[in-house]
Amino acid sequence: MTTPSCRLTPKQLEANSLLAMPQRHTELVGGARSGKTFLLTRAVAVRAIKAAQSRHAILRHRYNAVRAAIWLDTLPKVMRQCFPNVPLEDHRQDGFVSFPNGSELWFVGLDDPARVEKVLGLEFATMYFNECSQIPYGSVLTAHTRLAQQCAGLKNRAYYDLNPPSSTHWTHRLFIEHVDPITRQPLKNPDDYRMLYMNPADNRENIDPAYIASLEAMPERQRRRFLEGRYVAEIDGALWTLELLERQRRVEDDLPQMRRIVIAIDPSGSKGKEDERSDEIGMVVAGLGVDGNGYLLEDCSERMQPEKWGARAVHKWKVRNADRIIGEANYGGDMVRAVVHAANPRAPFKLVTATRGKVVRAEPIAALYEQGKVFHVGRFPALEEQLANFSTAGYMGERSPDRADAAIWALTELMLGPQHTASSAPLRI
Repeated sequence: MTTPSCRLTPKQLEANSLLAMPQRHTELVGGARSGKTFLLTRAVAVRAIKAAQSRHAILRHRYNAVRAAIWLDTLPKVMRQCFPNVPLEDHRQDGFVSFPNGSELWFVGLDDPARVEKVLGLEFATMYFNECSQIPYGSVLTAHTRLAQQCAGLKNRAYYDLNPPSSTHWTHRLFIEHVDPITRQPLKNPDDYRMLYMNPADNRENIDPAYIASLEAMPERQRRRFLEGRYVAEIDGALWTLELLERQRRVEDDLPQMRRIVIAIDPSGSKGKEDERSDEIGMVVAGLGVDGNGYLLEDCSERMQPEKWGARAVHKWKVRNADRIIGEANYGGDMVRAVVHAANPRAPFKLVTATRGKVVRAEPIAALYEQGKVFHVGRFPALEEQLANFSTAGYMGERSPDRADAAIWALTELMLGPQHTASSAPLRI
């Protein structure tokens, strides 16, 4: 049903494929102006056109917001660009539009109890929860009781979109952790909850470059939410916060000479297909400046075969004129040494051993950040997200913190090891 004036981007086509899958609940999450609302409004219209006499709802926290943003803005664009020959009839007093085949699309504000009671006296084939960051989970549960209309050719579907808030939000629990937001028990039907990240970069052809530039200039927390479309870690007892990491940031032109540089490798501890990030090899480059501060210079982590990460580690050792490569013994340290030396037998290598848990190792490094003694040279979104998921109670992230572990090893070697005060060490330019 795509017209010449309704060309979808590759990411929007990927989202369309996801919407065609059999799950009951689908979430599109990500930054601002990524096309989420347009695409889901279009999906609701497709369903309304497909099934005569069907009923659908777009719900938001406040009625005036769903009316202004969807009814008067997004929906007319969708119909004009994608379905120019399908006229709609407004029933403004009642709060819905009707299609030529008798289908109805209702607009619901969950902040008006009288309107909610009226609308939820009906049954719907589709419910689209727009801007879920503003909608309480209790309101969603109540609405779900009316996702029950039986229509030939349609299965009941619930759609969700949002710019992600903190990782404590109910959408994170449902779609990422796959646990009940209230009981925290595992979902009985996790396959019924699917999600896709969509960000402004995926929709550049439809966005003014100045708008993306304005997002890039935002403070870190807002930048992560509205540009990178990431859930922001917000946990009790966090060792690192986004505000702390943003404060400890430097640019390449504002660095002292490096007294020491190391390449740290944290090999993957898992190889399951179901856990993609655990297959990453954590690899960072860090330096100790002549000012006594630590500098995270590069995050070179990636899912790589041994010959590739061995070659990459040796390459970074050479181009950075680094002192040594270090690797953790507990996760195949001898294997790491063998891989590195297969790439270059002359590369200096040191095994480090984890005699304490991750959090115990992380706490003194976090303290150095708090004291203003460690800086990030540029931005490392994936690594910083892992750091922000460390708390005094343990690591709270979804998967293994391979990147963060490598950074902690590197900074421990540089700043807490026996050589970190060696004033006679050569300078690294």
